[in-house]
Amino acid sequence: MTSTAKKSRRGSGKKKDRAPERFGDAEELYGIDAWGKGFFSVSDDGNLLVHPTRERDRAIELLSVVEEAATRGIPAPMVVRFPQILASSVRELNEAFARAIKEYEYDGEYRGVFPIKVNQKKVVVREIIEAGRKYGYGLEAGSKPELLAALSQELGHECLITTNGYKDEAFIRLALNGVKLGKKVILTLEKVSELERILDVAKKRGVRPLIGMRAKLYARGSGKWAKSGGESAKFGLTTTEMLAAVEILKSRKMLDCLVMLHFHIGSQITDIRKIKDAIREAGRVYAKLHRIGVEVAYLNLGGGLGVDYDGSKTSFDASMNYTVQEYANDVVYNVKSICEDEKVPVPNLVTESGRAVTAYHSVLVTNVLDVADKIEQDKTVTLDGDENHVVRELYDVFKGVTAKNVRESYHDALQYKEELFTLFSLGYVSLEDRSKGEILFWDVCDKIRRHLKTLKEIPEEFEDLEQMLSDKYVLNFSVFQSVPDVWAIDQLFPILPIHRLREKPTEIATLADITCDSDGKIEKFIDLRDIKEFLPLHSFKRSHPYYLAICLVGAYQDVLGDLHNLFGEIHEVLAAVDEDGRTRILDLLPGETCERVLSYMNYERNELVEGIWKQLRRAVDKELVKEGEAKSIAKDFEVALAHYTYLED
Repeated sequence: MTSTAKKSRRGSGKKKDRAPERFGDAEELYGIDAWGKGFFSVSDDGNLLVHPTRERDRAIELLSVVEEAATRGIPAPMVVRFPQILASSVRELNEAFARAIKEYEYDGEYRGVFPIKVNQKKVVVREIIEAGRKYGYGLEAGSKPELLAALSQELGHECLITTNGYKDEAFIRLALNGVKLGKKVILTLEKVSELERILDVAKKRGVRPLIGMRAKLYARGSGKWAKSGGESAKFGLTTTEMLAAVEILKSRKMLDCLVMLHFHIGSQITDIRKIKDAIREAGRVYAKLHRIGVEVAYLNLGGGLGVDYDGSKTSFDASMNYTVQEYANDVVYNVKSICEDEKVPVPNLVTESGRAVTAYHSVLVTNVLDVADKIEQDKTVTLDGDENHVVRELYDVFKGVTAKNVRESYHDALQYKEELFTLFSLGYVSLEDRSKGEILFWDVCDKIRRHLKTLKEIPEEFEDLEQMLSDKYVLNFSVFQSVPDVWAIDQLFPILPIHRLREKPTEIATLADITCDSDGKIEKFIDLRDIKEFLPLHSFKRSHPYYLAICLVGAYQDVLGDLHNLFGEIHEVLAAVDEDGRTRILDLLPGETCERVLSYMNYERNELVEGIWKQLRRAVDKELVKEGEAKSIAKDFEVALAHYTYLED
């Protein structure tokens, strides 16, 4: 009697109404048209294309960029940045407000600022400044380093630099120095006690400060960051505190220094209704302040403009049920309506949208290193009659599987597998019999899977079967360094191959990184109607590179990444498309070396090399190694210090 265990797995994930083999085309399967926002498509030969300007005839083939970078000493993993996408996003936001202001005949202006905390990379900040120059687009800083970066930039006189977060005297002096230079640097109050310090420092410096107040609204956002707004918010002044600040400024004859009212109800706001509620409340606060003589010039709506990571256009955490234009329209319309009702002039509008500006510009590309199967290779089971009875029972289950008894067969197989392991732990099953039993169990599952393909609906109980039959694709990257939000907050990102997209995927998989942490994995994937627990992928052969892209990682991921296992920052490639549709690699930025990341932990190169040489000298004295071998070992050690922290071919 024989049985062959073949691990040919197909499936679409958690959806129960889709048979495992019924994959649609790549655009539908990976939701590209839904989340891509016009920046992504698939070529006729199955390669992922990026359209940085959203023009269909101007495309960058991502695989070609990866291959060219590799020939120039920059192999995967790498982040590929598209500066033109940053420009497109800045333009979209500013022009959306321009259209809304024109449509509703709004008398004020829009002055957006980019919060540097979302992505402090110089190449990102500078591209946003250049793209926003024609719109008077400014910056927001929340720390002394960020403020130093913002102040050093050449911004137009109309551009704002807003500052949020707690401030010490050095921070305040920096901001006031910016005011002396003619910049519009606004110090936002997070608590009343900051005001006296700001006024005292300003008096010493001989400058009238520009001050904002962050209002602690009752309204809250939606999604993962809903708790960052509302009455329990970390930052902001209550109504009583705002009135106290106004009185202090009046007493100092500096009420005209109060130029901005600010609020923030959270990042990635998924539901437009929450935004409307906050706008209405903040609008009323602005109007009531104006009616008592507080004539602030700017109403700052903070951040929160979302990104539709899964393309579902819903209020789900990874989506948003509105567009950028709808957001701008609602802001302008509601503020104008409230001001008309309260008979006060409209304020200039400010937003601190960061995620929506940066998310799309960055794609993480990594190569598959291996596939971790439950059974590494096909095995044939031959029964000789002396096996444990559980092994024989599993063989009978395998032989008897039909389309009509898949439930019964599955339940029996699970029962016998548990019995097999229990008997093995008690010493009643040999290692050989355990191996035969494991192979037979996977034979049963594989046979059931083939029968499930004929069903219109997959019974819910077989979700566990799909999970067991899934492969684990091992990727050359660190979740904690490159997509930390996946681990920290279960963020979903679009993930797909960058090639072979016109070839039907035959595998279902989860993803694992190369860290030694069990949390270094991705097991949830985007879907228009659900969260998939598997990703359809193509078969992997070690002789043929297979690349996956994790898209929309331009917001926060660059700056939140940590050094788990001392895997450092990965290579970066800047790519653009010219007016003739040709791809241009603008720059190649090497990732961090072993020596660089070790230095963060206070390991100095000389100390490390000397430590190795001390041990080698002792080994030579004890005749464990020869003098020539010692030199070779030391050289290998020094060469390794200059290596990329990730795996190299």
